[in-house]
Amino acid sequence: MDKKVYTGFSADTLHNGHINLIKKARKYGKVIVGLLTDKAVTNYKRLPLLNYEQRKEILENISGVSEVVPQKEWDYTVNIKKYKPDYVVHGDDWMHGPELNLRKNVIKELKKYGGKLIEVPYTKGVSSYALSISQTRGGVTSEHRLKTLRRCLSAKNLSKFIETHSPISALIVEKAVQKVKNKTEYFDGFWSSSLTDATNLGKPDNEVLDLSERLNNINQIFEVTNKPLIMDIDTGGQVDHLKLNIRSVERLGISAIIMEDKTGLKRNSLLGKKSLQVQEEINLFCEKIKVIKLNQINKDFMVIARIESLILEKGMRDAISRARAYTNSGADGIMIHSRKKNPKEIFEFANKYRRDFKNIPLVCVPTSYNSVREDELVKHGFNIVIYANHLFRAAYPAMQKTVNSILKNGRSKEADRDLMKIKEILELIPGTK
Repeated sequence: MDKKVYTGFSADTLHNGHINLIKKARKYGKVIVGLLTDKAVTNYKRLPLLNYEQRKEILENISGVSEVVPQKEWDYTVNIKKYKPDYVVHGDDWMHGPELNLRKNVIKELKKYGGKLIEVPYTKGVSSYALSISQTRGGVTSEHRLKTLRRCLSAKNLSKFIETHSPISALIVEKAVQKVKNKTEYFDGFWSSSLTDATNLGKPDNEVLDLSERLNNINQIFEVTNKPLIMDIDTGGQVDHLKLNIRSVERLGISAIIMEDKTGLKRNSLLGKKSLQVQEEINLFCEKIKVIKLNQINKDFMVIARIESLILEKGMRDAISRARAYTNSGADGIMIHSRKKNPKEIFEFANKYRRDFKNIPLVCVPTSYNSVREDELVKHGFNIVIYANHLFRAAYPAMQKTVNSILKNGRSKEADRDLMKIKEILELIPGTK
């Protein structure tokens, strides 16, 4: 009877290192591959290019693999307890660095019943992560991009989106990464804001831009990036227009739209009651949601209903009543908006909403209550956080400072220390070098 041999992969991009590991493992017995789920991977790294089922199918068809099982934790010990392998085979690259504790836990668990760890020399010069990045440089299909938001929601407790008003700002977001407590932190996607799109063109935020102008900007962002995008479509306009517009939005590969329940000439919500803002009747807004759901083609496309009740000081009861109605009309998610300086009312809303709807995505935009931490949002049931205008707001004062410095000094030398180096520009833009 073959002994059981366990090895773990994320296997987003298979290479000769994986094959070498499987060959070594097969010498010791029946090979069980613990395939990291999307959720397990995203706790420490970026969402894999291929989903779990796609990766599983590839591994099942590799010679030497007897069984593929889900590994739901980054830590191997849960599956070691379950399958009691005689051997665990792993590359020796985890003997140093952030995975050292994983190795210690594996050795400790194997020791309990006499299992053994076998370490194989790491195959140098190849990296799954580097190969995955290389593969996506040529871009992804619109359908792949559109589906990615649903995958993020399934794999992560909180998906992070940030405003990008231009291709260059989107490239900065796409490449941004930080190591925090051995985890890789990054933005999951882009937010297309009507405020920043309009302001970038020197126009007011009142739905003055034609949809084709907005989509053209998004298309240019998509030409140089791969992440999913959520689009702010303000009030959505006339119902008859929505039937056609939603097809254009979806065809481009946009993952979701957020539509706010106001009517008439749109004003920015953070102005509150300082400007005349009228909330749409519940039944009419529900009709808009139904029209979108009826006319969309891809089942993964999402419409998220944005509720303005707290902005307009109509109270929690009105907000919850609208949330129930919008959800029952087919909304794939709910965004609750607030202009308070603390998150108390959005937490109250989330707690009440979750009593009836456990699994509908909740979205927040903490522009006013910006002291709230992401772990607090997760605790109260939020699934998506949108940083709605921060890159544009960062760019404006930087440009102001530069032009004033040049005017004041009669030269650009003093401004140079705050500017991006030409070399960095060449490295940022694909195909520049």
